[in-house]
Amino acid sequence: MNVLDGPTPVNLVATVRAVLPSLTPAAQSIARLILDDPGVVARSTITEFSAASGTSEATIVRTARALGFAGYSQLRFALAAAVAREEPERLVPGDLGPDDPLTDVIAKVARAESEALADTAAQLNPDRLGMVVEAVAGARKVDVYGVGASGLVAADMAQKLMRIGLPGHAYTDAHLALTSAALVREDDVAVAVSCTGETPDVLAPMRVARRAGATTVAITNNPRSSLAELADHVLVSAGRETAFRPGALASRISQLLIVDCIFVGIAQRTFETSDAALRATRDAIDGFRTDYRRRSRPSQLSSGAPLPASSSPSTARPETAAP
Repeated sequence: MNVLDGPTPVNLVATVRAVLPSLTPAAQSIARLILDDPGVVARSTITEFSAASGTSEATIVRTARALGFAGYSQLRFALAAAVAREEPERLVPGDLGPDDPLTDVIAKVARAESEALADTAAQLNPDRLGMVVEAVAGARKVDVYGVGASGLVAADMAQKLMRIGLPGHAYTDAHLALTSAALVREDDVAVAVSCTGETPDVLAPMRVARRAGATTVAITNNPRSSLAELADHVLVSAGRETAFRPGALASRISQLLIVDCIFVGIAQRTFETSDAALRATRDAIDGFRTDYRRRSRPSQLSSGAPLPASSSPSTARPETAAP
């Protein structure tokens, strides 16, 4: 299986960023030049690029092949198409600085979030997403493993599955995750969320679940990670690491996009049961809110909170004289 799913001009820069940690040091220097200025690389011959990167032409060709291309010429064409398609600042977004005013912080963070979503959508393979949707929709139970920021995404996925009546459980503790993974069966699904794909607390239960025969799904920024190797299906998220936005935080929004796509796909395939479950859970929550508001009103009397004039004790009935 080609984990890159065939890079296209739309997702090429995001793909290079995703596989960067798994490349050799020499290939990483080439990849960083691509990320820093894809337009310059697209205009450079292999000899010029070799001099700029300080690597051999053979290393450049091997790197191009590692990115899914037949050679450097095909990589150049794809980069040229990417540059023509996207605005320059879209390809090389500005980083946050310690002296940036909050107006710039808002603009740069918003742009980073929108780019993460766009890059993730461009990389998300519909066929693979469909296989994940089918597996989760028909599972006896769904384990979701994640720690730190990815643990928040795992909890979000489990909550969404619960809302449509599916048995999803999030595990952010390695011991609990291993306990559950040891009990999965072939008709279960194990989903692991990790930005780097190298988090030990996530890899351990994923290995156990895979040995037990469960369908394994990875949501990760790195399609060549140890986690991806353990997964039957890899869904690649995108998020650029910056000084003030570590990788795990930058990828959270894109991981949530993937979770939302899985959720909507399941709801479409099981519309009648999902719609009924959503209505029932919504009614239960709305009923709880109404009951809570109704029960909380009498407490205003004992707490000393002022009541409307029409319902205060002095106007509701006259006081009787003490005997």
